[in-house]
Amino acid sequence: MEQVLTQTKFADPSSDKKPLIISGPCSAETEEQVLATALALAKTGKVDVLRAGIWKPRTRPGSFEGIGTKGLPWLQKAKELTGLPLAVEVATAKQVEDALHFGVDILWIGARTTVNPFSVQEVADALKGVDKTVLIKNPINPDLELWIGAVERIQKAGIKEVGLIHRGFSSYGNTEFRNAPMWHLAIELKRRHPELPMICDPSHICGRRDTLQAVAQEAIDLDYDGLMLESHTDPDNAWSDAKQQVTPERLAELLDGIVWRREHSDQKEFNVALEKLRAQINQIDDEIMLLLGNRMKIAEKIGQYKKDNNITILQTNRWNEILDRAIAKADKLGLSKDFILKYFDAVHLESINRQNKVMNEQ
Repeated sequence: MEQVLTQTKFADPSSDKKPLIISGPCSAETEEQVLATALALAKTGKVDVLRAGIWKPRTRPGSFEGIGTKGLPWLQKAKELTGLPLAVEVATAKQVEDALHFGVDILWIGARTTVNPFSVQEVADALKGVDKTVLIKNPINPDLELWIGAVERIQKAGIKEVGLIHRGFSSYGNTEFRNAPMWHLAIELKRRHPELPMICDPSHICGRRDTLQAVAQEAIDLDYDGLMLESHTDPDNAWSDAKQQVTPERLAELLDGIVWRREHSDQKEFNVALEKLRAQINQIDDEIMLLLGNRMKIAEKIGQYKKDNNITILQTNRWNEILDRAIAKADKLGLSKDFILKYFDAVHLESINRQNKVMNEQ
C-alpha cells in the first residue's frame, strides 16, 4: 500500500500527507461509458486509481448485479489509455482469478463479503502467493472484530499491502446517511492498527451528492489516507447508485474544495503551545479519573446498604432524576445532550456492575 501512496500526485507539496484518490463509476456498464469516465478522470490530474464495479451484490434480485467478467477487458483498456492502476471488488475465488487475469492492481473486499468469514477465507485462499494490494471495507453491521478478522485472514494469506475502506454501517431508521459513518469505530480500528492505511468512501456513507463534500472533509480532518469517490460521466442515468455519483468535473471541484491538513508541524511555536494545552488535558483527565474512582466507591457503599435492606439495584425514579439534573447542567456548560446521555449511560452501567458485585458477594 505504501508503494501506491508514494505515487499519489494530489498532495500539497508542502505537506507530508499523500492522500490516495480512487474514483470511477459504481458499475461498469458499457465499454464506451468506462473509457469515457476513465479518460475524463485522468484528465483532472487528481485521481490515482480507477475503480469500477464488475460484480455487484444487490439486496434484492432483479436489480442490476454487474456486467460480469466481460467488463474486465474494458477496464484493462482504460488502464492502458490512462496509465492509472485499477481497483475492483471481489467476493469469490473465481472473481479473484478473473480480476488477476485482466491485470487488476488493487482488489477490495466489499462490506457484504467482510461480514462473512467463510467468504473472506475463500478470497484469502485464492490470493495466496499473489503480490497485490488488498483493501477491506468495513462489514455492513458495526462489528469491529469482523473487520479485524477479515484483515487477519488476508494477511495470513501472505498479502503484505493491506488497507482499510470505511464506507459506513447499516443503521435501522437512519435518514441522514445511507450508511451511518460511526466514526468512533473507524477511529478505534485506526488506533489499534495505525500501520494500516484507512481510506474513506463518502459515496456509500452519504448515498447522495450534496453531503459528499462535508463527509470527505471530515475524513481528511481525521487523518484518513485517502478517499474513494464514485464518478460517472452521466450520473443521473447510471445503472446503479445514481444519486451518490458525480461527474469527473464535479469530482475535481470537490477535491479542490477540501482543506488538506497535516498530522504534524515543524513550527516550534505551534508545537510548544500544543503541548501546553495537551498537558492541561492530561491534568483534567487525571482529575476526572480520580473523581470517577471516588464515585464508584460511593456506588459500592450504596450497593451494600441496598443489600442489607433487600432493595433492588435499579431504581428508575432515581436514574431519571440524575439524567434530568445532568442534562440541565450540561446545557449551561455548552455540552450536548447526546454526549451527556452516552457518558452517564456508561457511568451508570459501571455503577450497576459494582453494586451487582457487592450484592452477590458471599
